[in-house]
Amino acid sequence: MLAACALGAALLLSQKLAFSSEAAKVVPPPVSDEQVAAGEHAETAVFAGGCFWGVQGVFQHVRGVSNVVSGYAGGSRDTAQYERVSGGDTGHAESVQITYDPAQVTYGKLLQIFFSVAHDPTELNRQGPDSGTQYRSAVFPANDMQRKVAQAYVAQIDHAKVFSNAVATKVEPLRGFYPAESYHQNFLTRNPSYPYIVVNDLPKIDDLKRLFPDMYRTQPVLAKADVR
Repeated sequence: MLAACALGAALLLSQKLAFSSEAAKVVPPPVSDEQVAAGEHAETAVFAGGCFWGVQGVFQHVRGVSNVVSGYAGGSRDTAQYERVSGGDTGHAESVQITYDPAQVTYGKLLQIFFSVAHDPTELNRQGPDSGTQYRSAVFPANDMQRKVAQAYVAQIDHAKVFSNAVATKVEPLRGFYPAESYHQNFLTRNPSYPYIVVNDLPKIDDLKRLFPDMYRTQPVLAKADVR
């Protein structure tokens, strides 16, 4: 099934357009980060940064991450279907849920990677060739700690003028995360030669390896979820 993420890929290839206004760069780490508790345990983070294929693909290559699931956040359970979300009126954003070990990679480090290489945080209600509120840049904190770290980090980046344009990322309440359909899971890993992936998403993997070599893992972790 051809997903709406792929619309405009042929045009992008033929005209060699660069939609993103900001090149990948290492954004300074957050001044405030989570305090890591003793002992091994797992936490989750939910980010939205455009088409979930590429964002999932990036975090599947991050050390300390044990699972990354594509899905929907921001709307209700009964509208969490791809065809409905693609209409742009459900409140949902295409998102990823990341399961991670904070002893290996903190929430702040995940945010740093998110803002540095996973997407362009200055684009409002779009990402590259995809437009609509379902492609917005958003962080959905799972708890009060994540909310405080995320809000402080967005303010920190904006104040420091890290990007030439203002940061469009919003910190939104997490009302639920709903896994996307099975054909969306591991899409980048399963379809590395797909035109949309080649143009829009494989460069993000290269940027992760180049800019965060200590956090890059060669073998991606595959999504494990009860999906439709």
